[in-house]
Amino acid sequence: MTLKEAPKSVKELPEWNFDGSSTGQAPGHNSDVYLRPVAIFPDPFRLGDNILVMCETWMSDGKPNAYNFRHDSNLLMEANKKEEFWFGLEQEYTLLDSTGWPYGWPKNGFPAPQGPYYCGVGTGKVFCRDIVEAHYKACLYAEINISGTNAEVMPAQWEYQIGPCEGIDMGDHLWMSRFLLHRVAEEFGVKVTFNPKPIPGDWNGAGLHTNVSTKAMREEGGMKAIEAAMPKLAERHEIHMKVYGEGNEARMTGRHETASFDKFTWGVANRGSSVRVNRSCAEEGKGYFEDRRPASNGDPYQITGMIVETLCGKIEGVDLAAKVLEVEPVELDMPVVQSKP
Repeated sequence: MTLKEAPKSVKELPEWNFDGSSTGQAPGHNSDVYLRPVAIFPDPFRLGDNILVMCETWMSDGKPNAYNFRHDSNLLMEANKKEEFWFGLEQEYTLLDSTGWPYGWPKNGFPAPQGPYYCGVGTGKVFCRDIVEAHYKACLYAEINISGTNAEVMPAQWEYQIGPCEGIDMGDHLWMSRFLLHRVAEEFGVKVTFNPKPIPGDWNGAGLHTNVSTKAMREEGGMKAIEAAMPKLAERHEIHMKVYGEGNEARMTGRHETASFDKFTWGVANRGSSVRVNRSCAEEGKGYFEDRRPASNGDPYQITGMIVETLCGKIEGVDLAAKVLEVEPVELDMPVVQSKP
């Protein structure tokens, strides 16, 4: 959209609309879905006064679109603002060539077993670092709170970290960073997949590890608040797993640094548990915990909203879990047909 003047705030941006029937978000006989701006980011591609705009989706009857999980999540965040929730998300992803096979892998086979690739350096150990660096720079320009990147355990798999962000900002920054990743990879002719288990067998899957901290957890003696959160998370484990991403059961097998899909566990420095407490946090007696269950294709609004709902309780008019389960999953990933070696 072209405007006559550069907007000074999101409130100066007009409402827009699109064809929701083409995206699976509305029926053909009532296809208009309205875009309400909620956040602005500098545009790293067009530069200058150009901006990227994050929007919520609304219907003509004045209700949020069925897939607008931001709205309910934001209500939960605002209702529990005094808790001062901080989130940090670790987004893992895999880069694919034009055939759908992991970039840099042999065309008729597999690379050497996992081991030398994690945080690796050098030809044959890492692939597409140019994409990773370009994406990092794009996020920095866009004022996305990106805090780092690293090569992951499986070759052609990478991770970047967004946060810490407070409240609903976490979802806004994570979704915009995903858009930028696809946009950057497009320039290199490479595909991005957020599939939580892109390659079956003895290869790591991809997650969206979610680090969580409240004001009480960060204060002296905060370990008690962290420990108090564990029974609440355990009690709603099943419902969390239903909204933590599609295909997550293929990833969470109890192997490859994952816990069992069906059983909740937690521990200090244990990457094989559902929730991990950093050893330094345990020693200092305060800090944060890491929920390792979310899949790489999970919706950050659903994930963070569900955690707030579980730890703080439901609020009137909002049942995040029920809303999530009412709608058919929409692919959060580029559909890519994988080649066979």
